[in-house]
Order: sequence, then C-alpha cells, then structure tokens
Amino acid sequence: MKVFKGKGVCGAIAMGQICVFKRLDASVKRHIIKDSEAEISRLERAKLLAKQELSAIYDKALYEVGETNASIFEIHIMMIDDDDYNESIKSIIRTQHVNAEYAVSVAKENFASMFSAMDDSYMQARAADVKDISNRIIACLSDKEQYDILPDEKVIICADDLAPSETVSLDKEKVLAFVTAYGSSNSHTAILARNMNIPALIGLGEEFLDEISDGDMAIVDGFTGELYLEPDDRTLSKMEKKRQADLEKRMLLHKLKGKDNTTLDGRRVEIFANIGSVQEIGSVLLNDAGGIGLFRSEFLYLEQNDYPTEEQQFSIYRKVLESMAGKKVVIRTLDIGADKKCAYFGLGNEENPALGFRAIRICLSRPQIFKTQLRALYRASVYGRLSIMFPMVTGVGEVERILSICQLVKAELEAQGQDFDKDVELGIMIETPAAAIISDRLAPLVDFFSIGTNDLTQYTLACDRQNPLLEPFCDTHHEAVMRLIEKTCEAGHSHGCWVGICGELAADTSLTEKFLKIGIDELSVSPSNVLRVRDRVRSIDLSAK
Repeated sequence: MKVFKGKGVCGAIAMGQICVFKRLDASVKRHIIKDSEAEISRLERAKLLAKQELSAIYDKALYEVGETNASIFEIHIMMIDDDDYNESIKSIIRTQHVNAEYAVSVAKENFASMFSAMDDSYMQARAADVKDISNRIIACLSDKEQYDILPDEKVIICADDLAPSETVSLDKEKVLAFVTAYGSSNSHTAILARNMNIPALIGLGEEFLDEISDGDMAIVDGFTGELYLEPDDRTLSKMEKKRQADLEKRMLLHKLKGKDNTTLDGRRVEIFANIGSVQEIGSVLLNDAGGIGLFRSEFLYLEQNDYPTEEQQFSIYRKVLESMAGKKVVIRTLDIGADKKCAYFGLGNEENPALGFRAIRICLSRPQIFKTQLRALYRASVYGRLSIMFPMVTGVGEVERILSICQLVKAELEAQGQDFDKDVELGIMIETPAAAIISDRLAPLVDFFSIGTNDLTQYTLACDRQNPLLEPFCDTHHEAVMRLIEKTCEAGHSHGCWVGICGELAADTSLTEKFLKIGIDELSVSPSNVLRVRDRVRSIDLSAK
C-alpha cells in the first residue's frame, strides 16, 4: 500500500478503481497556408461551434451546481470573443501565413503566461481558463474529441489537472472522486467539485501520476486529503467504517435539506455557518446553511508572511460572496492577537494577551491596515449580500471611530469611481461584558449584534478558555452569561437590530429552546452542525407551557 498526501476540497470518502484521465492528442503542427482570410473564416466557424458547446455545458452546470458556479462558462464564452485574444490569433495567421490551429496554440501560451505572471490570484486563475477555451477551439478546428469517454462503471478520475469544462462535462454518475496532481483549492474546478458534492483531492504531486494505472484500487479520503493506493485489509476496514459514518450523516442531510428552520408553533430562526476560509464554502452549501454568519478574515493574514494587499483580499471576499449566490455573508474584520499570532505584525509578548492588543484595537491603532481591508470589503460588496462585523468592541467611542473610518473609505471609493453597495449592514460582536452591559447604547449605532459566547464566557467568568485546569470552573451555561445574552437581545430588538449568536453555544442544542425564547434571530454554527441545530429547532414548541 502507498499513501499520497494532497489537499481535500470536498469532504467525503470514495472507494473504487482508478481511471487515468486521457486527453486525446492535442499537439498542433505548423502549416503554411496561402489564403489567410479563408483560414480566419475557419477560425470563426470553430469559435461558433466552441460557443455552442460551452452553452450546452453551461446548461448542464446550471442544473448540477447552480447559476453562480455555472457562470464560469458564460465567462468562457465571452473570453472567446475577447478583442485582444482574437486580434492576436488573427495577426499570427496574417503575418506568419500559418494555420488557425497553430495561431490559437501560440496565442494560448502567450495569454496564459501573461495571466500566470500577474500578482492577483484571481487573474492567475484566468491562465487555466484561456488554455481551456483555446484547446476547445483547436479541437473544433480539427474536428476531434478532447478526451476519451469514461468506462461504464464508476471510477476515481485521476489527472494532472482538470479544466472546469472537463469537470462538468464528465458524466457525474460515473465519477466516484476527482484526484489531481496539481491544482488550487480556489480554482473553479475545485469549487465545482465541492458544489457537485464529489470527493476531490488536489496537489498530490507529479510522482503520484507515475505510480498509478488504470484499474488500480484506491481509497480517497476527502477529509484528510489522503489517497490510499492498493490499500491493505486493515485500511479498507477502517475507511469503510468512516464511509458508513459519513453516509449516515448524509441521510440526515437528505431528510432535512430544504426544510425551514421553523418551530412547531411557527417561529423561524436563521441558521448560518461559521467558516475560516474559502475552502469551507462547499461544506456550507452541502449542509444547507442559510448563509455565512461568521467568516473569519484573519486566515488571510495568518497564512502569509506579509500583509495581504487590497487586491488579494478583494479577490477572496468576491469569491465568497459569488459562491454564496445572494445568501447573506457576515465577514468579521481582522481578529489577530491573543491566541492568533502573526509575526509580521510585530505585536511582541504580553502578560495577558487575551486582554491585550488585539482585534479592533489593532485596527483602530493602525488605521491603514483597517482601511485596506474595508476598501476590499466594500469593493466586493457588489458581488453578493455582504454584512461587515467588528470584533472586541467595548464602548461607544470605538464604534463611532469605526463608523467614521467606514464613511471615509466609502467617500474615497466614490471619488475614485469604484462601485460598492452603499447600504452594507454593519454590526458588532458582543463578546465583552462591557459591550453587553451597554448594548442599549451601542444598538442605535449599528444594524446587528452577533454574540461571541466563547470570549463572553471567558471574560464574564474570569476563566482563561485556553487553560484546561479551569474547565471545571468555566460553566458555559452560567446564569451571568445567560443574563448578558438576554440583555443584549432585548437592547438590540428595542433599536431595530437583529441579534445572532456565533460562538460555540449556538450549536449547544440543550440551549436552543432557551435562545429562541430569549428572542435570538440567528444561530451561526460550524457547517457540520447546521442540520443538527435545524432538527432541534423543528422539534420545539414555544407555545407549550
């Protein structure tokens, strides 16, 4: 048995035989032609056929993965008609008197290299797109299929990489999993795999391709990112148990997917998901969350060796909003500090970091970092339904400074002609006793509260939640914590704010009924807990005594 480690982009287990994805010979030979205009006419006919094929793929993707994810193929259709791309191909045909296939191939490499060299990850992804459309045009010019058809039985598709059109074009009923040697978890192909609910691994490395053959037995673990090649009996047994446990969870999904989060007496509550990266969006959609109640933006900072640029952040926020297709996305601004260290911030050591220089305190002390993030967020706001949330607030003065900086950023963007949603919801996290106690003063300033019960419990009970010795003393159901939650909810509602909970207590189903009676409007939990909380909500009768 051999084990290959990559990155899982869709959590599930698949077992079966490998099918190595084979593209048909795409080599292009250079021919001298006499009539350049006739060759350009050939090109135009091939482009028309390519667009017809992409239109059919769009319709298939629309059915399988929804409008937002299918839109990549509309972009591909538009790219085929891109002026610069077409002028480049035609210029090569006319000046070099060469066949259209060769001209498209040269333009493909030129444009792919240009996109790959750009700093922005969103633009880098366009390199794969231009290769995809170019190969399709070449296939149409040559009157060839692009790849072999799959065998009749279900298989694990293994490839160097897969283009979005290849991913969608393959018969979903014959695919157990996708596994690629290369690829990015932010690529369209990875997003499509997640939304098709097909286990997928990326980045197993080039040596992986040298070790596999058609018909090899393999197990794909989309949770850990591992592929087991020719697994032994012990591994087979272990992974079968894991697969069965996953299937049981999916049965719950099947039962509850599409159902309302409504109590027996008709009270509705929103159930959203907490995530920390783009890679988790597939899990949000798979578990049928109503939106994202907490997107932890600090992962952008923690995964880098320097401050992420405005463009880098914009690209990520845009991707999140587009992927959620109009569902609410609450993005929390930078929450570095305490247990989340980031060396290039130069924060130094603190006696008590949980009470130290962190979160909104850093943003207000270093406004340029804050403004960069806000600019990226506001620019991304036109691509979905964005709400912005600010952590670790303790007083009115902080909120007033936050709102002032937001107004400044909006004025700058407007002056620069940048599009943004002028009515983005702004809210604060209630995670300090100070904020909960003066929530009646804070509520008139914002659109919503989101109660972070992890820190609220820690600060209220004076118990370091990182210290295992204090576990017996850290009563998450403590009366003081419950009173602060209730007070916050009353204050928010009295001033027109919706109130949610995004801490661990939101997933504590022993408290769900209490939270609904208090009047909580939204519970935001890890994606895997969405259906469990929905199940609990649907069993509650608030009218019963």
